[in-house]
Amino acid sequence: MEIGTPHGPGRVEIDDPGSAGLVLLLTHGSAGGVDAPDLLAVRDACVADRIAVARVTQPFRLRGARAPGSAVKQDESWVAIASVIKERFPGLPIAQGGRSNGARVACRTAKEVGATAVVALAFPLHPPGHPEKSRVAELRGAGAGVLVISGDRDPFGVPDEADAERLVVLPGENHDLRKNPALVGAEVARWLVARR
Repeated sequence: MEIGTPHGPGRVEIDDPGSAGLVLLLTHGSAGGVDAPDLLAVRDACVADRIAVARVTQPFRLRGARAPGSAVKQDESWVAIASVIKERFPGLPIAQGGRSNGARVACRTAKEVGATAVVALAFPLHPPGHPEKSRVAELRGAGAGVLVISGDRDPFGVPDEADAERLVVLPGENHDLRKNPALVGAEVARWLVARR
């Protein structure tokens, strides 16, 4: 379904196992889509554990933009989409997350949305080759428990353990987390179920 936002429509694909105890809003990175292998693996593992998953294609991707643009506009769009999803699942706790840029959006908006947990896949700690431009404040400011899953070969860097409730560093993985997406999904589902 499409959901209107102040910056154009976003698209949401919901997988609801029925009798869900939690809803996970999940989004893509700057250049990818909601069918990335790690996002699909997260969806599959979560649905198997009775967590409803709403995969969100952000408005900038629907417009065909190559870059996300303003963080303020992304965040405003995300909050608008999250409010509609919350209405669809009244009374259920909301978790949110994404990969790369989507993880940044999830961290920045967690307080406003009222998310109980944040899943940050391949959180881009800094631009490649520029560790001095750290984005760690976004992780620390989420206001909810954060699970970070990163590859040890990620050129965007890997946060410290102190920067998240749980940090999983996968050996041999790069920024795309494509070597073992099922493991990524299992880690996310296990963490979310333990927090319910």
